[in-house]
Amino acid sequence: MRHGILGTGIGWRPEIAETVERLPGVDWVEVVAENICPGHIPESVERLRARGVTVVPHGVSLGLGGADRPDERRLRDLAERAEALGSPLVTEHIAFVRAGGPLTASQHLEAGHLLPVPRTRDALAVLCENVRIAQDSLPVPLALENIAALIAWPGEEMSEGRFLAELVERTGVRLLIDVANLHTNFVNRGEDPAKALAELPVEAIAYVHVAGGVERDGVWHDTHAHPVPEQVLDVLRELTSRVAPPGVLLERDDDFPPEAELASELATIRSVLESSRPPRRDPAPEPEHEPESEPAPPAADEAARERLGIAQAALLSALVAGTPAPEEFDQRRLRVQSRALAVKRSRVVAKIAPELPEILGREYRGAFLAYARNRPMRSGYRRDAMSFAEHLLVEGCPEDPAARERLTRWWQERAGIRPRRRTDRIFRAARAVLVRR
Repeated sequence: MRHGILGTGIGWRPEIAETVERLPGVDWVEVVAENICPGHIPESVERLRARGVTVVPHGVSLGLGGADRPDERRLRDLAERAEALGSPLVTEHIAFVRAGGPLTASQHLEAGHLLPVPRTRDALAVLCENVRIAQDSLPVPLALENIAALIAWPGEEMSEGRFLAELVERTGVRLLIDVANLHTNFVNRGEDPAKALAELPVEAIAYVHVAGGVERDGVWHDTHAHPVPEQVLDVLRELTSRVAPPGVLLERDDDFPPEAELASELATIRSVLESSRPPRRDPAPEPEHEPESEPAPPAADEAARERLGIAQAALLSALVAGTPAPEEFDQRRLRVQSRALAVKRSRVVAKIAPELPEILGREYRGAFLAYARNRPMRSGYRRDAMSFAEHLLVEGCPEDPAARERLTRWWQERAGIRPRRRTDRIFRAARAVLVRR
C-alpha cells in the first residue's frame, strides 16, 4: 500500500480463499479479526501477503458503542492481529453488541450482532471516550464503520452525518463508510444517504464497504449474501462525486457466487470509481501561526454511562430474552429485529457445530428458534451451541432415540468426563440415555 491508498479489495473468507487468490486486480483484503489466530494465520492469507496484498483486520466484537469501557483483552487481541498481519490500520463498528452486567446490576446479555447506538449527547460522550481508549491501545490507526439498522432509537438528537462528524472532530478517528448500510438506513429509517454524506467529513474516510442485501415487506436486510444492487452503487457514485476514497472493498459473507460473478462485481466497482471525478480540492493555506489548542471535550461521566447502559440493556433484553419491549420503539420493527437475531444465531451455531443440524435434520431450525425465544446468548456462539444441546436433552429431545443418543454423545465429548456444576443435571440426563441402551 502506498501513500495510504488501498485500491480495490474483497473480504477474505475461508469459503472463497482460493477464489480470492485467483481474482484479478485485488489490491487488498479484509479479514474478520476474531477469526484470525496470530500464530496460525491461514496459508491463503500468508500467500496473499507474500504477493504484496495488504491485509486489514476488521473487528466485530469490541462494542465501542456500549456503555462499558472497552475490554482490555479484546483490545490486546486486536492489536496482536494487526501486528501479525503487518496491517496499516484496523477497523471496528459504531455499535453495541452486549449489555447488562455490573454497570446496570442486571444479567449480562450478548446480541451476537451489531446494534445501533442512540445518537444522543450521552451516547456520543461514551463512544468518544471508548474510542480514545481503543486508540491508545492499538499500534495502528483505527477506523470505525457506520452500521445498518432495522430499528431507530426514539429521542435522537443528531442525524447520522452530524453524529459521525462530531465523533471525528473529538477523537480524530477515521471512518469506514459502508454505502450499503447508508442505503439500508434510507429504506428502514428514511435517512437520506446524500444528506449523511454531505454532513460527514469525507477527508476522514479510510475506505468504503460495498455489499448486497434484499428487501422484504418494506424492510431492507443487509445480508451480505446477495449481489450488489444498483441502489447501493448509486450511493457509491454519490460518495465518489465528493471524494476519491483511498480504498473500496466488496463484502460477501454467505451464499458465495461463482468466481466469475465476484469478478464482475469487482469490475463494476472499479468502473464506478473510474467514472467518478470528485471536485478538485485546493489544499488549505498554511496558518501564519500555531492555532491555540482547544480544550479536550469532557469525558463521559459515570451517570451518562449508567443511563446509556440501562437503555441498551432494556432494548437488548426485549430482543433476546423475551422481556417487555420499551414502549417508545416501533414494536413491529422490534419483532423483526428479534427474529433476525434468532435466525442469525441458528445459522452461526449451525456453522460452528454442523453436527447439530445433521442430528436434528429438519427439526433443527424450529427447535433452535424456540430455544432462543427467551434464552439469550451470554458468552459466545460455541457456548450457545452447548447450551442448546443441553436444553434439548433436559427436555427429552429429540424424540427419536437414535438421534437423542447421537446428541448425548456429541455433548459428552465436548463437556468432558467431569462436567462443571452448572451442567450436572444435563450430565445425569445424558448418562441415563446411555444406561437405557
